[in-house]
Amino acid sequence: MKREKGQYGYRDKMRKIRLAITLVLVAAILAQLGARWFTDNQAAKNILTVMAILTVLPMANMASPLLASWRYRTPPREFYEKVFPFEEKCRILYDLVLTTKEFVLPMDAIAVHPQGVYAYCTAKKKKPGEAEKALNELFKASRLEPNIRILWDEKSFLKRLDSLKPADGEEDGVVGYEVDVLKSLSM
Repeated sequence: MKREKGQYGYRDKMRKIRLAITLVLVAAILAQLGARWFTDNQAAKNILTVMAILTVLPMANMASPLLASWRYRTPPREFYEKVFPFEEKCRILYDLVLTTKEFVLPMDAIAVHPQGVYAYCTAKKKKPGEAEKALNELFKASRLEPNIRILWDEKSFLKRLDSLKPADGEEDGVVGYEVDVLKSLSM
């Protein structure tokens, strides 16, 4: 089953895909470098070396987000079952890893509502005020109201979701654009 950004299980699925692609590319690099030893033709050796060097670029593009998000897994199914009922009130995005210049923020769930954006982050060692400010600056740059609130405690996040009133559909365009911006900020 294909998982898209914002769906539950996305982190674990992308981790498996990126790991598989990275391993295939590493094997290709090693095969190209190993093939150099089986030829006496200098031109063939040069071509194989250049091919291995060029294969490093896509491998690095796959490996860097894999390494940056390696320790962040999809939250337990129980968490999903607690948050799922709130999808009637607002748009919920799961399993995003938002990146700014300074931070890599694993967001287990993000509630996008006309009143604001409420994100549950599990990275306890991050600087809360600075992380929230960085995300709000990215929202300003995207011509959105800087209304992101990061909650670091699951109970307070669920309490905040419970206090939201159902969205009336008036601001679906803004909510949809906020969802698109959040997905674009994610690995």
